Amino acid sequence: MTPLDPFRDGIWLKREDEHQLGAFKWRGALATLEAHRPDVVVTASTGNHGAATAWAARRTGARAIVFVPEQASAAKLALIEQQGAELRRVGADMDEAKAAARDYAGQEGHFFFEDGAEPAQFDGYEAIGNELLDQLAGPPASVVVPVGNGALAIGVFRALARRAPETVRMAVAAAAAPAMWESWRAGRAVDSDRSDTFADGLAVRVAIPSAVDELNPLVQSFELVSERELALGLGAFAEVGIRVEASAAAPLALALRETLPKPVVLIVTGRNIDDELWRRAVETPHSFPA
Repeated sequence: MTPLDPFRDGIWLKREDEHQLGAFKWRGALATLEAHRPDVVVTASTGNHGAATAWAARRTGARAIVFVPEQASAAKLALIEQQGAELRRVGADMDEAKAAARDYAGQEGHFFFEDGAEPAQFDGYEAIGNELLDQLAGPPASVVVPVGNGALAIGVFRALARRAPETVRMAVAAAAAPAMWESWRAGRAVDSDRSDTFADGLAVRVAIPSAVDELNPLVQSFELVSERELALGLGAFAEVGIRVEASAAAPLALALRETLPKPVVLIVTGRNIDDELWRRAVETPHSFPA
């Protein structure tokens, strides 16, 4: 169980960044590989999912091959390699890397693990929602979850909908990668022509239809935050000694901009970010577009 810590002014932090891998993705990866038990698993990732898949593969006796975009985070690539995965650098963004991974897995007859499309992932992430409800004295007024492919929000919101239906379920994504937000507004999967955000965990351009179908009915509020707002959120964490990546800063970025129902729980998804990018966000947040 990861910690639930008070932050300030009725804000609580669910600290998924406290795991040894520095992110929440292990929960979904382990559940998926335990369900399928492949000899070889092929996946695509901007970093945290790839590291989690490699970590879970070691625990289930599988070989992991991870496709990553050519410009993926150096810190996250190092983490993937530390977990023993074979790296393949392909494509300009996550969705191009995913297409290459899917093709390779099909040609070789390997299990393709699409992040956000595995039902076992949703079950793994549902534990986060259950934990935070068990850790608080009473149900929170709202919970904010950052959305990349939507799997995390699906799991957390399922637990809230079942156990605390009065809690407002709030999603937040990067304005520079709005595919899932546009899909929520349209009521169906909508692809975007952009995913140029420094929050690489939110950099989804092609929505997964099954994830959209699961997520849309669960979300009660969905907002976008700018790159500058993400940087300011990251800096606000840094002020109290918490280092996060930009994806994890999205819920706080929203809390800094909006008056949210409190007490509110923000899901802190991860801490893996390149040093230079982290310093830029902390020291010069206004260098990011508003």
